[in-house]
Amino acid sequence: MAPNPFYDRDIVSIKDFGKDELEFVFDATDRVSRLKPAERSELGKGRTLGYIFYEPSTRTRMSFEAAMASLGGSSIGIADLKSSSVEKGESLADTIRVIDLYSDVIVLRHPLDGSSRFAGELSQNPIINAGSGSEEHPTQALLDMYTILKEKGRLDDLSIAIVGDLKYGRTVYSLLYGLANYKTNIHLVSPPSLAIRKESLYEVHNKLRIKEHSDLDDVLPEADLIYVTRIQRERFPDIQEYEKVRGSYTINEKTLARAKPDVAIMHPLPRVDEISQSIDHTKNAIYFKQASYGKELRAALLALMLNENLPG
Repeated sequence: MAPNPFYDRDIVSIKDFGKDELEFVFDATDRVSRLKPAERSELGKGRTLGYIFYEPSTRTRMSFEAAMASLGGSSIGIADLKSSSVEKGESLADTIRVIDLYSDVIVLRHPLDGSSRFAGELSQNPIINAGSGSEEHPTQALLDMYTILKEKGRLDDLSIAIVGDLKYGRTVYSLLYGLANYKTNIHLVSPPSLAIRKESLYEVHNKLRIKEHSDLDDVLPEADLIYVTRIQRERFPDIQEYEKVRGSYTINEKTLARAKPDVAIMHPLPRVDEISQSIDHTKNAIYFKQASYGKELRAALLALMLNENLPG
């Protein structure tokens, strides 16, 4: 068995990992998912996950807590800044230093770019970036890619449309960096004002086959998968600019009628109005499966970070 490259290692950017390491995580997720509860609960027994969320979160925080519990560990942390010393003016550096004393691994979400890299330099224990500004969300990309692999059977030779807020959506950037390790056709669909930030694609523009569009209908006939993102009101400096683009795209039954019969619809969630609830019951809607895979992948990732070797 190959050495575990994730033991005691920070998870800050998906760009830090090569294809072999990504697939190591996917394989580990399969293995951990197959373990009996008694075996699985030994992987984090007596260990503590600490989390600090400077921005709201439901799925990421709860899936990490559920993942740690499934490994036999516990979780402590800050989900509401108003009930923490951050409200009193405590710096990020001091908050990290303190929670580092009580935890074996730390999950951090922060509105500033570079925050997780900074935290990793301070912490003795490994840091997981759960969202840093508009930069990245690496574990979301890992679970997204794992979802594609499980639902489509491969990551190569797919046509993937990524739709919505491509300027501010950090999940988009991490996903693109990860998919750059595979032979994938990417269609970026957004209003012109929310187009992808070109400087962020500098490292991958020669690896990915990318086309940009403003009309979703242009890509529907060939898309194997549509990855939908929320237009993020909270990141707009001018609310009037948000109002101009809100509701630009809505995936509904009419959309599915124009798409491939087996097209898969994904979304990192939460959704607002970009996917109609009318398609939740369809075989195409896999966004809740995606959220479920998130717990399994994060459990495997935590197990890898806390143990030099996994059973099986």
